Amino acid sequence: MEYINLEVWIEARKLTNLVYESTKIFPKEEIFGLTSQMRRSAVSVVSNIGEGCGRDTSKETIHFLFIARGSLYELETQLYISFDQKYLNGEQLEINLNQITVCKKLLNGFINYYRNKLK
Repeated sequence: MEYINLEVWIEARKLTNLVYESTKIFPKEEIFGLTSQMRRSAVSVVSNIGEGCGRDTSKETIHFLFIARGSLYELETQLYISFDQKYLNGEQLEINLNQITVCKKLLNGFINYYRNKLK
C-alpha cells in the first residue's frame, strides 16, 4: 500500500493544512517565530510518516514514526503558547488539538503495527 493512502498520513496532512490556515491570522512579527515553527512542526509530522514508509526495515520506519510523534507533541505545545498569546481563540485551539489527538491515536497504532512486525 502506498503511504499516501494511509489514514495516518491523510489525517496528518489535514493537520498540516489546519495549522497553515490557523497561523495566517498570527501577527506579522511572528512570521519568523511561532508561525514558522508551528508550520515546520506540522510539516515534520506528515513528512516523517512518508519518509518512514519509504524505509527498508520496520526498525527504520519506527524511528521516523517516533520523530513524527515528537513533532506532534511539539506542535501541541506551540498551540497552547499561541492560545496564551491570544493568537488563537478557544475554538481554534480545540479544533487543532482534536486533530492532533486523531493523529496521535493513528500514529501510535501505526507504531504498534511495526513493532509487532519486529517480533
